[in-house]
Amino acid sequence: MNASTPSQRFEPRFHLRKSADFDRVYRQRCSASDGTLLVYVASNELSHQRLGLSVSRKHGGAVVRNRWKRLLREAFRLSRTELPEAIDIVAIPRGGEPQLESLQKSIVQLTRRACKRLKGKNQGAKDAGPSQRG
Repeated sequence: MNASTPSQRFEPRFHLRKSADFDRVYRQRCSASDGTLLVYVASNELSHQRLGLSVSRKHGGAVVRNRWKRLLREAFRLSRTELPEAIDIVAIPRGGEPQLESLQKSIVQLTRRACKRLKGKNQGAKDAGPSQRG
């Protein structure tokens, strides 16, 4: 790999781990979903994306949950260049059998859709500032 090619590794800096970070993403209440995946997004102060995973026991035992997590991390890793910069993503599986191709497609489409909503929400908050009446 040459110096100009970005690393494709899923490095620790791309992990969303702290409970406070998950809470911040959930508080933004900006999400999108399809039959496979639910994605929450929030902007961050970094120059890169971070991924957090929330796979509950309702999806199955540890083997099944770990498969979901592995495939979601891989889908994120392969799609990083297609995702908006400076965002935190929390991915929650909806159901079905996890397939890398469908997860990769879903994570890109849903993240973009949620980011559009986030941008609109942030724009609305700026517009709804204190009014200047004279």
